[in-house]
Amino acid sequence: MSQLRAPNPLADTPLEKSLAPSAVQATGQPFAETPGSEIPPVSAVRSYLLSCGSYAFADRVFGGLMLLCALSIFAIVGLIAVELVLQSRPSWHAFGISFFLKFNVDPATHLPLFWDPVNGIFYALPFLYGTLVSSLVALVIAVPLAIGVAVFLTEMCPRILRGPLSFLTELLAAIPSVVYGLWAIFVLVPLLREQVNPILIAIFNQPILVKTLGWTGLFGDNGLFGGVNLGLGLLAAGVILSIMILPIIASLTREVMSAVPNSQREAALALGATRWEMIRMAVLRNARIGIVGSVILGLGRALGETMAVAMVIGNSPEIHRSLLSMGHSMASVIANEFSEATSDMHRSALIEVGLALFLVTILVNACARLLVWAVTRGTPARVQ
Repeated sequence: MSQLRAPNPLADTPLEKSLAPSAVQATGQPFAETPGSEIPPVSAVRSYLLSCGSYAFADRVFGGLMLLCALSIFAIVGLIAVELVLQSRPSWHAFGISFFLKFNVDPATHLPLFWDPVNGIFYALPFLYGTLVSSLVALVIAVPLAIGVAVFLTEMCPRILRGPLSFLTELLAAIPSVVYGLWAIFVLVPLLREQVNPILIAIFNQPILVKTLGWTGLFGDNGLFGGVNLGLGLLAAGVILSIMILPIIASLTREVMSAVPNSQREAALALGATRWEMIRMAVLRNARIGIVGSVILGLGRALGETMAVAMVIGNSPEIHRSLLSMGHSMASVIANEFSEATSDMHRSALIEVGLALFLVTILVNACARLLVWAVTRGTPARVQ
């Protein structure tokens, strides 16, 4: 009497067909052929993989190439730093650290004399001042707008508008800086000169403000908005910079706010918080380190911006308290004078300014990246 064998439902399935070659490879012995069983054929893909052998050497070569590509970034940065240090050596030996701190006095006018290539006087203090003041004005204008845009896109924007608004916000970062400069010359400068600056001058020259707060040096003819209203100057440079750094701060702030867990929002709402209270306590408080990092990253962009600032800042190596006065920045002086530098000392001084800008930009961007990473990757969000 023949034995009855239960049918195997997996006999013709891909799983059993794939297990047979694996067992052959693992044990080195073929399947023991039993009555009524057949060894399934090996697939064409598995036959090709088994015939190729080991890829360990190719993997090591590929990993080495990728490591070399990564190390090339450090090599490029190091070569740039070394070249800047070598080319700025004459200026360092001639002026030292006073290059960024001191100035001469004109014997005829008794006014500070910072930068006079004809007479070999090179002091970079007005360039530091112009860079810091214009960047500070840009942050004062851009940060509230960027945070407001990020809060709206993350918490309040309808889904149908979120995509187009995000695209338009990030599109501002793709516009070339020279286009911003042309727009500033033909649109922004006349607008500031004819509409905005007269209002600011009238406010900061109110007699009651001058009388009560004149001791601060911010009000009056020699105050923050005193002097000649030309449209060009530090204020115009700060406004154009604020437009340029707005998409950077807004996009990074939105990314950091999106990293806050929804459980934080739900917990705040469950405790009776309004939408604004939920955003303030559960979202902004948890994302504050990342927001600071995005602001610092925008500051790094503002410090190194060249063409748009050079077209509207006025290019005057002087220091004035008024934001309506013309000035200079570290990036704009290099762009304007490097091609016209005739002496080795003049060229070395400009390269030293570039070295200072290079180091400051690296430091600012490193701090910003560290703060953003601390929120998005490092520390978990929590309500305090």
